[in-house]
Amino acid sequence: MAETKSVFEDLNSVNVNSYTEEREGLTYLSWANAWAEVKKRYPNATYRIRTFENGLPYVYDELTGYMCFTEVTIDGITHEMWLPVMDSKNKAMKSIPYEYETRSGKKTVQSATMFDINKTIMRCLTKNLAMFGLGLYIFSGEDLPEKEKEEQKAAAIKGLSDELKALYDKAGGKNFEKWVADCGGISEENYPKMKTTLLKQINEKAEKGGK
Repeated sequence: MAETKSVFEDLNSVNVNSYTEEREGLTYLSWANAWAEVKKRYPNATYRIRTFENGLPYVYDELTGYMCFTEVTIDGITHEMWLPVMDSKNKAMKSIPYEYETRSGKKTVQSATMFDINKTIMRCLTKNLAMFGLGLYIFSGEDLPEKEKEEQKAAAIKGLSDELKALYDKAGGKNFEKWVADCGGISEENYPKMKTTLLKQINEKAEKGGK
């Protein structure tokens, strides 16, 4: 009987790269596509935008700015997430404009509007879904989900193994598996040294007339 994946294992294996875009050196995942991917797999998934005084969907502090919160529930598991309202430079926005110093001079952060708050809520939802695994690799600075990275690594190692096996046979070796074990296994780090050793053996064999 096949094992049932957990919600995290399932969503963490989804490749969402086709739904992302780059802005200011950062990768953003479309909230609409992120939510669609979750609902396709978990139709009963729900989310809630937390509201506060007067029903407003944020808390505000004059010194630090605005903060929005969401909650997502999938299969009875609930995670909460929060995100500050920020401009395109990832500077916290407040109720009035303010300046800050940079190497190229002063920059201005404009005051936040409801449009900025709405964008933050939906970005917060995307980040909330990452807590369940969807697109989590984006937030960790990676470009592929863990499962695909493992598959690519396995394919790369197999390619190295096939190449070394061909060289090993050409060098006249008799037990490839034992030789690999004696070398500490095949890896990207060990490969250059292993290949150099085999090429040396092949050259020595050629100098002796292939004997």
